[in-house]
This record gives sequence, structure tokens and C-alpha cells, in this order.
Amino acid sequence: MKHDAMNLRTSDFEYPLPEDLIAYYPRDRREDSRLMVLDRKTRRIQHAHFADICDFLSPGDLLVANDTKVMKARLRGKKARTGGKVEILLLKPFEGNVWEALVSPSRRIHGGTPIVIADGIECRVVERLEGSRRLIDFGEHDVVKIMDDFGEVPLPPYIRRQPAEIDYERYQTVFARAGGSVAAPTAGLHFSQGLLQKLIGKGIGIAYLTLHVGPGTFVPVREADPRRHKLDPEYFEIPEACCRLIVETKKRGHRVVAVGTTSVRALETAADEADEGIIKPRSGWTGKYILPPYDFKIVDALVTNFHLPRSTLLMLVCAFAGRDFVMKAYEQAVAMRYRFYSYGDAMLIL
Repeated sequence: MKHDAMNLRTSDFEYPLPEDLIAYYPRDRREDSRLMVLDRKTRRIQHAHFADICDFLSPGDLLVANDTKVMKARLRGKKARTGGKVEILLLKPFEGNVWEALVSPSRRIHGGTPIVIADGIECRVVERLEGSRRLIDFGEHDVVKIMDDFGEVPLPPYIRRQPAEIDYERYQTVFARAGGSVAAPTAGLHFSQGLLQKLIGKGIGIAYLTLHVGPGTFVPVREADPRRHKLDPEYFEIPEACCRLIVETKKRGHRVVAVGTTSVRALETAADEADEGIIKPRSGWTGKYILPPYDFKIVDALVTNFHLPRSTLLMLVCAFAGRDFVMKAYEQAVAMRYRFYSYGDAMLIL
């Protein structure tokens, strides 16, 4: 059922969640997560484990996953002049060795403020942007090496603990390749190398695209009318090999299964820009914001996690499966004590 866009309210995407259902740590094995399976045609809900996902897919189907890699983007430093603590979350390169970043506390971090990261490593704020965003110049220092040596995994704000050793492995997909994200494409966290091989052995294809996830993924929609919300643009690349597999899959009558909302947004952006044919290789920035109702052009099925209330991610899922059906599934997930958010359990929507 399509939701009436004229009557769409942000409060439609609210739900109660006991705090003890937020997953603070991953399960012992990636594929040990529970899997809720939603059938959009029959409105049936099934319960399984992620290791069983092969049972719900068919030979010839194609999984499309996001191979972005989470950067160790959180740096802790201090003001060179006062010694006051400063936290920096690096977002993306701006120009040369200047990066856009979020800083905290931001009120007294002005242009010209020098920040010490470690002995002999100093950076400088060169411009104050909107809110807590700043442009930071690292001079002659290698920023990637600084992140490798001193950075932390930027865990989501609702995981209220310091990063642990396990996070450096598990807050990263096994197919992560292209560094650039400050948050994991969490639907992909459930796949182990063994499960990927099992899928391939069943004749299910796997293709990869890249979308670097920004901090906007955690920003709740505060406007009463969600259409007034704006997404921060994120960089994406869809290679020729991925497009070719999608076209072949569609021609043979099989399903394109997006792994995560980031993959959906990249694919549907590319479909919007295709002047002819189904999809063509694309790279660039997307601020695509998918709300109900929406006509999906590429995606036939979706693997996703359980998302925050009032989030753009939940709205996308509702656009795909219907708001009433999805909210019924969330109610059931709470009652059956599924685990929520980044390290939580998964949903497969067919």
C-alpha cells in the first residue's frame, strides 16, 4: 500500500524501543544475527537466522553490496594554547591536505585555532563552517597515516562506550575496500566470507558499488513534514562491472537484492540519471532522499537492519515495503526481542 505523500508526517515513523534492545556489541559470528523475512505480496513475516538467507534467495539473483571502508576518523587532540580537549571527526578531503571535519566542543574552535594530535603532529582550523563543521589543514602530515596511528573507529552515537578491539574488525564489512566512510553500511556486517561463498555456490551473484557513508545517516528528521529535511550529499561510484551484472540479472527475470539503504540510494540515483537503458556507470555526489510513495526502478529486494525512529533510513524502508507493514514488523521485532541498530539483527524484504 502506498502512503499518501500529501499526509506524510515525521511522527508516522516513530516507534517505542526499550533501550536494552540496542545492540552495543556484535554477535559472536556475523551470520549468527537473527533474520526477519518480509514478503511484500503475501504480507507474511517469517523468522530465521542470517545464515539461512540462502534459503530465501534463488539462483540467478544478484546481491549488490557497498564496499566502502570505515575510516579511523575520530581523532582526540588538545588546543595548542590552552590544552583544552578537542575531538575531531574527519569527514572528507576538501582540497590538498585540508579536510572537512566535525569538531567538539565547537563553540570556541575558530579559524586559526591550532590543535595538537600527538607529539610533533599539529593541525590548524582554517575556516569555520556551518554548525560544528570546520576546515582543518594538516600541513605536510599524512592524514591517512595519522588516522591509522591515532584514530578511533567512529562508533554510532547510540553505542555509549569507547571503541574496543573487536570494533576494528566487526564495524567493517568483510568486503570493505574503499576507505571514505565515517559509518559502516551495516546491512553488510552480517556477511562472512564463508556465507558469501555459500551464496556463490548456490548461483547467487554478488556485485559491488561504493557509497561513502557520512554522519547524516544518524541525524533524525526534526521537521514535522519529512519532505522539508535535506540529506548531506555522499560520494558514490557504480562501476561498469556492477551495471553489467544488474542488466543481465534483469534481462533474465531475476532479482536485484540491495544490501543496505546506501546501496539502494546509489542504485536509484544512477537509475534517475540513466538517459537510456536500465543503469550506466556513475560517480559523483548524491543527496537522494527516498520517502513513501516511491517507484523503485532497480531494487527488487532489500537486506537491511532495524533503524532509528524518525530516520531517513526507516523512511526508505517504509517506501520499499509499505509503512504499515514495516511498522507492524518493527512492533513484532520489539515483542520478540530482536536486536536493533548497527550491531543488531537484520531484515530481508522480498
